[in-house]
Amino acid sequence: MKPPGARRAVVTGIGVVSPGGVGAEAFWKSAAEGHSLLDHVSREGCGHLPLKVAGEVRGFDPAAVIEGSHLVQTDRFTHFAMAATSLALEDARFGRADIGSPYSVGVVTAAGSGGGEFGQRELQKLWGQGSRHVGPYQSIAWFYAASTGQISIRGGFKGPCGVVAADESGGLDALAHAARAVVRGTDTVVAGAAEAPLAPYSMVCQLGYPELSTGSDPERAYRPFTADARGFVPAEGGAMLVLEEEGAALDRGAEPRAVVAGHAATFTGASRWDRSRQGLARAIGAALAEADCAPEEVDVVFADALGTAEADRAEALAITDALGPHGRRVPVTAPKTGTGRAYCGAPVLDAAAAVLAMEHGLVPPTPNVFDVCHDLDLVTGRARSAKLRTALVLSRGLMGSNAALVLRHGAEPPTDRRSASA
Repeated sequence: MKPPGARRAVVTGIGVVSPGGVGAEAFWKSAAEGHSLLDHVSREGCGHLPLKVAGEVRGFDPAAVIEGSHLVQTDRFTHFAMAATSLALEDARFGRADIGSPYSVGVVTAAGSGGGEFGQRELQKLWGQGSRHVGPYQSIAWFYAASTGQISIRGGFKGPCGVVAADESGGLDALAHAARAVVRGTDTVVAGAAEAPLAPYSMVCQLGYPELSTGSDPERAYRPFTADARGFVPAEGGAMLVLEEEGAALDRGAEPRAVVAGHAATFTGASRWDRSRQGLARAIGAALAEADCAPEEVDVVFADALGTAEADRAEALAITDALGPHGRRVPVTAPKTGTGRAYCGAPVLDAAAAVLAMEHGLVPPTPNVFDVCHDLDLVTGRARSAKLRTALVLSRGLMGSNAALVLRHGAEPPTDRRSASA
C-alpha cells in the first residue's frame, strides 16, 4: 500500500502513432477488434530487399502537426514522437496553464534505430554531390536522443530529461525512469518511444537479425507461440504517455488512468533465448515485488512475443516460472502481431493498450494466431471481456535486455498483502 505522503506516478494521457491508427481511440479500436495491418512493404527503394512484410504508418502527414522549423531538423522517428506527445498532452488535458515551472516537466524517450531515413538522405548527398550539399541538421537528426531534445525544446520542458538505450525493452525502461523521476520530485514527465526503421538503409541493417521474418504472406509472416513461428515483422510508430504525480494530477482535476506500480530489468545476452527464460522470470518477480503484487493478482499479460520457437518457449516458461500455476490461467495477449514489432516503441504501445484494456474491461486478441503450441491462455480470435485491475507488460531485446512493467488500474491503491495476511 502507498505509505502516507508518498509520491507515485500515474498515467493521465496517451498519444499513439502506429499502423493501427493515430490517436489512442483509433489505436484501441483496431487492437480490440483484432485488425491485422501488416502488409507488403511499400517504401521507395525497398522492393528488392528480402524483407517483404512490415507494419507501416500510412497516411501520416507530419507537416499537418509539426511546425516547419522543427520539421526540417528531424527524422521520421522524431516526427512520430512529437506527434504522439502532442496527442498525449491533449489527452491528459495538460496545457501551458498547468505548468507551474518549466522545470516541473521532464521528457524521457527510448530509441534503437535512430534517424535512418534522414541520415541516408544526407549521406547520399555527401557521396553524390559533396560535403557542401549536406545539411547542418545531419549532426543531430539521426541521433537516438533527438526525440527527447526536440520534444523538450518544442514544449519548453526543462525538467529532468533522458534517453534510454537499452534495446527494445528500453521502451519499458523509459516509462520506469520517468515514473522514478516523478517519485523523486518531478511533477510531470512525458515518456515513451517511437521508431521509424523502414528506410532502405535501416532495413538492410535489420537483415542481420536471425529472428527477422522474411515471410511474404502478411497473414503468416508473424505468428508467435505457434508451430509456424518464423520470426518477427518490424514496424514503425510508437506511443508517448503523460506521467504525473498523483496528487498534482488530482489537484488540476485530471483523472489518473493507471498507476506505474513496478518495474525491473535484467540482461542475458544477445540472442541467448535459452537464458532469457531465467532473466525474464527474474524481471517479472522483481517488478511484482516492487508493486507489492502477488502473482495471482495479475489479470492480463502483454507478451513480448518475438516469434521464434526458442524465444517463444523461453517466454512461456518464464511466465509460468514467475507466476506459478496462475501463469497457465492468466489471459495472455500480443496485439503487436497485427501491427508489427516497433522495436523500442513496441512495449510502450503494449503499455498504452494495457491501460486501455483495463479501462474497457477487455483483453484484445492476438491477430493471425490460432494454433497455440505453448501452455498459455493466449487470447486469439476475438477480444475477451474480463475485470482487469493489474496488467503485466513484458519486453525483450535482440541484444539481450529483458524488462517487466506492472500497471494498476486507475488511482486504486494496490492490495496490501501484508495487512491481508495479518
